[in-house]
Amino acid sequence: MRTSTQILLVWMLLLSCTASTFAQEALWKELYSKIVTLHQQGRYGEAAKVAEEALTVAEKTFGPNHPYVATSLNNLAGLYQAQGKYSEAEPLYKRALAIEEEALGKNHYRVATSLNNLAGLYQAQGKYTEAEPLYRRALTIREEALGKNHPYVATSLNNLAGLYQAQGRYTEAEPLIKRALAIVEKALGQDHPQVATSLNNLAGLYKAQGRYTEAEPLYRRALAIMEKALGTDHPLVAAVCENMAEFYRQIGREDEAETLEARARKIRSKR
Repeated sequence: MRTSTQILLVWMLLLSCTASTFAQEALWKELYSKIVTLHQQGRYGEAAKVAEEALTVAEKTFGPNHPYVATSLNNLAGLYQAQGKYSEAEPLYKRALAIEEEALGKNHYRVATSLNNLAGLYQAQGKYTEAEPLYRRALTIREEALGKNHPYVATSLNNLAGLYQAQGRYTEAEPLIKRALAIVEKALGQDHPQVATSLNNLAGLYKAQGRYTEAEPLYRRALAIMEKALGTDHPLVAAVCENMAEFYRQIGREDEAETLEARARKIRSKR
């Protein structure tokens, strides 16, 4: 009888621990959703506080080296980066990368996301020589893990092209953006927001080179796609409006620029 009681107690403890873990995982997912919402609203300071809580929950629930912890680290680092807190973001990105490499393997497609994040941080600081090998490695991982025509490959192509454009390496950037555009048009359809992103990027590249007649129809198509796919008051619509306004101002079409800037301000004021 004593042995049966001990076994029963062990089972009760196991069930209690399992229920507690499920509850904590549910809490972590709830916090994650809240972070996404706050980030979309541009409320980065509030989102960072929730992300800090989510990181604590993940570490206590899953252990310090779990992929959920890496996700929490990436989220928090991204919010710090959005606020210009680069020195605080970098060690978090690096720790997330190390966790994923150890837990998932160095060539897992999720490792590419952490590589892109860290590269983006370096690019934002003008550390181009540090960013480029990370972007290149992320691209290689995604091509090998997901196939050369996967939308995530297009994201990596756009990222690397953006780095080249920031350095004035326009002839290297253009074929990457065009390849990214072809991938997402085929994989997702011609009216998908990711198509608009590639169109916007290609238009920006042409604008930087003074190829204005080639840039304008791309901006217009990008805006039309974003409006149709996301609605006329979405922040990404505002972003394209701002890019177009800058383009029109650059070529001296001030009235059109002011109209687009006013529209972008109105959209952002609702958030």
